[in-house]
Amino acid sequence: QVQLVESGGGLVQAGGSLRLSCAPSGRTFSDYHMYWFRQAPGKEREFVAVISWSGSATYFADSVKGRFTISRGNAKNTVYLQMNNLKPEDTAVYYCAADDRYLTSRPAYWGQGTQVTVSQ
Repeated sequence: QVQLVESGGGLVQAGGSLRLSCAPSGRTFSDYHMYWFRQAPGKEREFVAVISWSGSATYFADSVKGRFTISRGNAKNTVYLQMNNLKPEDTAVYYCAADDRYLTSRPAYWGQGTQVTVSQ
């Protein structure tokens, strides 16, 4: 079974940092574009960031631009989301996703999500 497995979530105070990781299980995604989405309680899932399969291109939601960075591991099979200067409004379940299309709103493969909670 193909899976994406997220880790690194947790509880952090406002202004703090967290790094989320996403690793595949069951196949490689080194030639896929990798995404992060998030879903806050009572809200729809929203796009956060994407990195191209080569790692040469990235794109961020305006709400996280300048605070979050996305990167791929050396084998390009793992993706990271470095989140700095976190705000309470960043509280959400964060999902890793993958697709061979860049900037799609409906990636084909998804992880189970990891909870990020930012306290005041």
